[in-house]
Amino acid sequence: MNSLIDILPLIAILLVAGSLSGLMAGLLGIGGGIVIVPILEFSLSYFGIDDTVRMHIAVATSLAIIIPTSLSSARAHHRRGTVDVDIIKNWAPGIFIGAVLGSYLASKLNGTMLVIIFACLAFLIALKMLIPKNNKKQIEGGIPRGGFFHLVPFVMGALSSMMGIGGGVMGVSVMTLYKISIHRAVSTAAFFGFLISIPGTVGFMITGLNVTGLPFGNVGYVSFIGFFIIAPAAYLMAPVGAKLAHQLNPEQLTFMFGLFLLFVSSQMIYRYVF
Repeated sequence: MNSLIDILPLIAILLVAGSLSGLMAGLLGIGGGIVIVPILEFSLSYFGIDDTVRMHIAVATSLAIIIPTSLSSARAHHRRGTVDVDIIKNWAPGIFIGAVLGSYLASKLNGTMLVIIFACLAFLIALKMLIPKNNKKQIEGGIPRGGFFHLVPFVMGALSSMMGIGGGVMGVSVMTLYKISIHRAVSTAAFFGFLISIPGTVGFMITGLNVTGLPFGNVGYVSFIGFFIIAPAAYLMAPVGAKLAHQLNPEQLTFMFGLFLLFVSSQMIYRYVF
């Protein structure tokens, strides 16, 4: 790859990934990382980056991209007045601390293990998305505020940071379980990505500083080349997704995205396990 023409297909793929991730961030309240991570991981393999650091770079860069994407999406939802500020205030500390721990734990895992964790969790998320809404149980009485429920946002932040996602999928699942409307849940979950991505990104930058085998343009595990290609497209498309979220049928879109995740996670498991 010695010329711009050689890398044009890769740039095109990353721009499409950025646009799709921004759209999903606004549309379904997810940070877009569930799209970016597998595409980045595949793209890095195309460049011959060693598999011991490939997934770490994909996760870390995804978190960096989620910073502007989630901010754009959250602002768009906030203008519509559908954000539950009380939930954010109650969950923010646990999500933030969990994200710090998650990025640290992920940096200590080998590449294959990190891929398997991502693929398995993505597979479970896909199955959840494919379950028809009328078969999903809901709990009366509102979201609990004390006791062991404090662990929920903490675990959400930790797992999301390890996977390079914004926490929206898990957050929306929990909120809708307690009868928060889908539009309010999506709007509120858009803020989770911001709480997760900042400490997660900083954590991966620090833990990857002395790692060998990282490509040019990296600060720690974060690829700023990937960031500057994907982030602008994601940022611009997030408000479009937020607008569509209030116009389209979310159940059909969730089902289609679930099928996409099922395919992606299955392929990742096949590549690294078999």
